[in-house]
Amino acid sequence: MIGRLKGNVIHKQPPWLVVDVNGVGYELEAPMSTFYDLPELGREVSLFTHYAQKEDSVSLYGFLRDSERQLFREVQKVKGIGAKIALAILSGISVDDFVRTVQASDVAALCRIPGIGKKTAERMVVELRDRAGDMGGEGVILSPSDIPRDPQSEAVIALQQLGYKPAEAARMVRDASPGAADDAAAIIRKALQSALR
Repeated sequence: MIGRLKGNVIHKQPPWLVVDVNGVGYELEAPMSTFYDLPELGREVSLFTHYAQKEDSVSLYGFLRDSERQLFREVQKVKGIGAKIALAILSGISVDDFVRTVQASDVAALCRIPGIGKKTAERMVVELRDRAGDMGGEGVILSPSDIPRDPQSEAVIALQQLGYKPAEAARMVRDASPGAADDAAAIIRKALQSALR
């Protein structure tokens, strides 16, 4: 198992790059999030790697950050997502933004990533929401500008900050049966009241 490579970048043409490690050239596939931060040709780079072996092929994937490799591995546990879509996710959204999007159950935002349809996006939200917080590099801190603007999503995130798990917070908001005129504060109040019954 190859977990990390350190050598000189001798070729890069997205999504492929070649790293020379003591005279051996390793060809890797990498997401654009890694390509943006690669050094110039001939310079040294250290990459986290993921080795994948199938019946008819062997592939090596490279990532500058371990959080990217972790996300790459986690999303492939979702049915219907392979390495190609996992790379597309990392090429289209940062790890922390992906985590925020999944925690906020923002299916529409996930559908904007190439190769992700509505059903796949919904599966990702359901299967990854509880594990999403572990994927971020340094954990996820939600600043006010990151919080979705619709009251129900705001309520779900606020309940998470109060210590409820993401799935539990989402269920509490659903069970509170918020009205169209309710703001986030009213939804949170209803959710907490119904949870205490």
